[in-house]
Amino acid sequence: MELLNRIGENARAASRELAGLSGAARDRGLEAIAQGLLDAREDILAANEEDLKAGQSSGMRDAMQDRLRLTPERIAGMAAGIREIIALPDPIGRTLSGTTAPNGLKIRKVTVPLGVIAIIYEARPNVTSDAAALCLKSGNAVVLRGGKEAIRSNQAIAGCMRRALRSAGIDENCIQLIEDTSHETAEGLMKLNGYIDVLIPRGGAGLIRNVVMNSTVPVIETGAGNCHIYVDRTADVDMAAEIIYNAKTSRPSVCNACESLLIHRDIAARALPAIRARLAEKQVEIRGDEQVCAILGDAVPATEEDWGTEYLDYIISAKTVGSVEEAIAHINRYSTHHSECIVTQDYQAAQQFQDGVDSAAVYVNASTRFTDGGMFGFGAEIGISTQKLHARGPLGLPELTTFKYLIDGCGQVR
Repeated sequence: MELLNRIGENARAASRELAGLSGAARDRGLEAIAQGLLDAREDILAANEEDLKAGQSSGMRDAMQDRLRLTPERIAGMAAGIREIIALPDPIGRTLSGTTAPNGLKIRKVTVPLGVIAIIYEARPNVTSDAAALCLKSGNAVVLRGGKEAIRSNQAIAGCMRRALRSAGIDENCIQLIEDTSHETAEGLMKLNGYIDVLIPRGGAGLIRNVVMNSTVPVIETGAGNCHIYVDRTADVDMAAEIIYNAKTSRPSVCNACESLLIHRDIAARALPAIRARLAEKQVEIRGDEQVCAILGDAVPATEEDWGTEYLDYIISAKTVGSVEEAIAHINRYSTHHSECIVTQDYQAAQQFQDGVDSAAVYVNASTRFTDGGMFGFGAEIGISTQKLHARGPLGLPELTTFKYLIDGCGQVR
């Protein structure tokens, strides 16, 4: 706990210094980080290779190794993402509203940083740079606590970023990595009130549930994605197969991948074989209800548990329904309120689906894989919020700010 208190004190002090920096100064720090990642590419890749070897030795699944793996292209993408963030408007100091009271007081509502943001995440080393960059741009200090699977990668990336901050004349403690990956540090971070203003968990359902249930620091719940695609009775079958193939197989280990398929009974016999043919290209296992199994023959019978499972693997559940209403009811019961899609040519069904589904992102005729800060034009994102208070959907720069009121008077008293 002494370690965490020291990190918290350093973060709090750094956040106060950071709040006084101009947007241009923060952008110079970000540019130094972007270039630093490219300059340190070989060291980062070497560290990542060690993490991958350790993961393979421990039996890490292929899909999870994909989450962990860095390549020269991915590091270049990390640097490019930071430069996209630099190009975005400064989120700090914006006037959200302004009024003049009857007594002459001028009242402005102005955006300010949250302060110190802590992030607990799993085997996604790109989160280290994405999260730090977003926090720096929005004037927040960040405390990062990644998983043991990516510790060497995270150390290399965080070390590179801290060196870059020093070179730009910014307190390196604006970015701190907790290198102790024990459960005790995670539990301690959840209770670091007084230092941490908000805690963001990013990872699997178990991690997020643990943080939500045990943190005394305010939490923004993110990440878990039991995302659904519903194929309506009027759907274009080829379009549906292509969307499902992309949403399931392009990166099955990410939270916006499709995990659950719903299909209208009227189109099931025609659409399911086409969908299976596409998914078979990546050996996706289909776990279906009785009608799905009867149509496909080689589908695995689904259990009740399958409807609510985020597989993060080449597995998808499949269930037939008799109406848009039934699809909506199923999704609202089993989804994690992340991203859902309807494939249809019926405008009324599309509107009913978008109105009725209670999730952060609801698509018509498009892959759920677009739920991403970069795809939405936010630059990188710090996670996908599946809650409703403060932030929902991709957490970009505006969601990493709060506000305060600035009041100017000329001697008024009450």
